[in-house]
Amino acid sequence: MLRNVSYNNPQINREILKAVGGSYSWVERIKFGGTGSPKLPLIEASSEIAELLNRDNNFNYCNIEICWNGVIIRFRSLLETYGLIIPFHQLSVFKAGNESYSIFLGDSVVSLLKAAGHKVVKFFIRLLELRAKQSGTRIEDL
Repeated sequence: MLRNVSYNNPQINREILKAVGGSYSWVERIKFGGTGSPKLPLIEASSEIAELLNRDNNFNYCNIEICWNGVIIRFRSLLETYGLIIPFHQLSVFKAGNESYSIFLGDSVVSLLKAAGHKVVKFFIRLLELRAKQSGTRIEDL
């Protein structure tokens, strides 16, 4: 589900909490080594997201936050912040060669350019491990 998360809207906050749970506590974030991704360049998106991104001429970036039961991909368009809320059971991540990752939620897709450095790889490994733990599968099976 794609939502405008710029404002403190109690209804949207309840929807996000129901879909992906809350954020990790400060202590849990330190234990994990962080629950947020570095700034990732967006190179391609599904039509609904692309319409939002094409409203301005800026280069598009996003970040990913890991929550208890899913992830939130946040990006900005004009002065608004949008979030693509994806529960773990609907999350699909594909690595396209050495240059990009694609994240799917049904018919919504976001393709991210792999930034330089090992932080991005470590983040996606952590994300897939949490997703595997949540679904009860082994990481080798993914």
